[in-house]
Amino acid sequence: MKNLLSALFIFIILFTACSKKESPGFGAEQDVQIHYDTTAVDSFSTGAVSVDIARKIRMSSPQYLDSVKRAKKLQDEENKLKAELEKENKAKQEEEKKKAEAEKKQKTSETPPAKEAKETKTE
Repeated sequence: MKNLLSALFIFIILFTACSKKESPGFGAEQDVQIHYDTTAVDSFSTGAVSVDIARKIRMSSPQYLDSVKRAKKLQDEENKLKAELEKENKAKQEEEKKKAEAEKKQKTSETPPAKEAKETKTE
């Protein structure tokens, strides 16, 4: 009896595992519909514009031309400021060099009398 019950249990497990399962099929996939907020425009339809032509239109617009002019002015101003800063830095460096040279000359002119004074004291 125990063998019969265990055999029946194994048979039921195999029967349920090997049974044919129903797949949802194509019906479930067709239910999903995607809704876009824009419509596709064919490149050959009326109103379609190529990328190059759209770019030319944008570039010829007054807003774009004004923005290009503003950018050019800003760049010119930056270049002028940089040039002025460079001139000021060069002038400061030259002044510092002149001061350093003048100090060196003063030190060199002061040092020999000091040496002579020391030599006379030691004698």
